[in-house]
Amino acid sequence: MSAAVQKRKVSDRTIAIACLAFFFGMVGMAFAAVPLYAMFCQVTGYGGTTQRVDQMSDTILDKKITVRFDANTSGGLPWSFEPVQREVTMNIGETKLIKYDARNIVERPTAGRASFNVTPQAAGAYFNKVECFCFTDTVLQPGEDLEMPVVFFVDPDIVNAPELKGVNTITLSYTFFPIPMPAPVAANAGAKKNDNSGQL
Repeated sequence: MSAAVQKRKVSDRTIAIACLAFFFGMVGMAFAAVPLYAMFCQVTGYGGTTQRVDQMSDTILDKKITVRFDANTSGGLPWSFEPVQREVTMNIGETKLIKYDARNIVERPTAGRASFNVTPQAAGAYFNKVECFCFTDTVLQPGEDLEMPVVFFVDPDIVNAPELKGVNTITLSYTFFPIPMPAPVAANAGAKKNDNSGQL
């Protein structure tokens, strides 16, 4: 084999390895991008993403705001998904509990995960959720119906936001996307047992 041919094979192999490394790097970044973006949005309220808090507001204003609730499914998820109530009018700072209802309408188990946003987008920084089902993997059996609570309040500081002057209505929107069904626990336990069977 000539030196030129050998050099070309080495070059082709280097390019192939670089392409594979680039491909797997991009796949890894794609998986990491979703949780990192979600974390960024939750901290900043960017893109209408709401805030997640551990405690309720200790200030309630004598000023009303209406919160509307929207529900969607995407990617062919075979669920019926809707808010139990379409809207609520409440005092700013008051804590409210509302519910969404999801039902699997096919004869097989299916799984989904919800994302959410708030409009107008600037209101996301002032919409605080104490409890929600967002970014949680949910499995529904055939025909199963599930009520999912959301506990929230609108931060009283919203009245000081110049970009939200005159805003009296906020819309909270959830979209459920399909995800792969999780592997059965028994199957995983059996696989682990088999993996360890040859070890002393």
